[in-house]
Amino acid sequence: MATIYEVAAMAGVSPATVSRVFNGQRVSPERVKAVREAADALAFTPNRVARTLRRQNSEVVALVIPDIENPFFTALARGVEDVAQAAGFSVVLCNSDGDHAKEERYLDISLSENMAGVIIAAADDHTHVRRLLDRGRPVVAVDRGPADAQVDTVRVDNRGGGAAATRELLARGYRRIACITGPEHVETAIERRAGWAQAMAGTDLDLDAYSRWSDFRVAGGRAAMTELLELPEPPDAVFVANNLMSVGALQVLVEQRRLPPEIGLASFGDLPFSTFAVTDMTVVHLPARNLGMTAARMLLDRISGDTEPVRTVVLSNSLTSP
Repeated sequence: MATIYEVAAMAGVSPATVSRVFNGQRVSPERVKAVREAADALAFTPNRVARTLRRQNSEVVALVIPDIENPFFTALARGVEDVAQAAGFSVVLCNSDGDHAKEERYLDISLSENMAGVIIAAADDHTHVRRLLDRGRPVVAVDRGPADAQVDTVRVDNRGGGAAATRELLARGYRRIACITGPEHVETAIERRAGWAQAMAGTDLDLDAYSRWSDFRVAGGRAAMTELLELPEPPDAVFVANNLMSVGALQVLVEQRRLPPEIGLASFGDLPFSTFAVTDMTVVHLPARNLGMTAARMLLDRISGDTEPVRTVVLSNSLTSP
């Protein structure tokens, strides 16, 4: 295996210059070209483990998400990777399944492997990232934040999106508008339900009777929609607080042959591309990929030494309706 000294000799530069090239430090384009050509000719591979030990952190960041099967998080992960790869970082994708213990194990691994930082969509409000910050590892929360520490956060306008979707259903003439949201301990579920409740505040609907806490998954959407349709006076429309639960809710409506617009349906998030087309739906479109890109840029800034106060970035949603 070729050494750094052999690369330096072939390129006509010092070993220190070769090290700077592979560490991403400032070197003239001519010398970068000469070093990389020499490295290719000699099949030289930088010793990343040794570089990690010297720099005390790796060129790897962790992305911890609760549900890799949800296309929203898939698009978010793509945004993170696009920005990280362009900056010379690799991304380790960690799927917590919304399980607190599994998420904690991933956070422990990020420390033991000296990862440079973590982007996390927290499983619940009890996620603990303080020990990462105490060890000098930057953390950026995306979509939802941890409860134990103030960290940079990127999210969408959850309350505003819930309110806008519900107001659109009201404008279309629906009155008994129910809500299916996620777990009671998850910030996004709470905020989206609050948006629905805000829009319904001027009506006489019993909000507790017409809302269901669920699990942000297809089966949860099915179960909640079935319950609502069995009420003595069923809803004439439903706001569903994420895309997968919307799929479940829609499946029930198809089975009962009560498709929109007979019963109105508004989804917070685009339905997966494999879902059959329904044109009479209101959809809150989320900038998932942009969320990931923004979070990655914020994390890279912190890795580079940014010490500005903690900040929260709220990205706008868009809404379409029949």
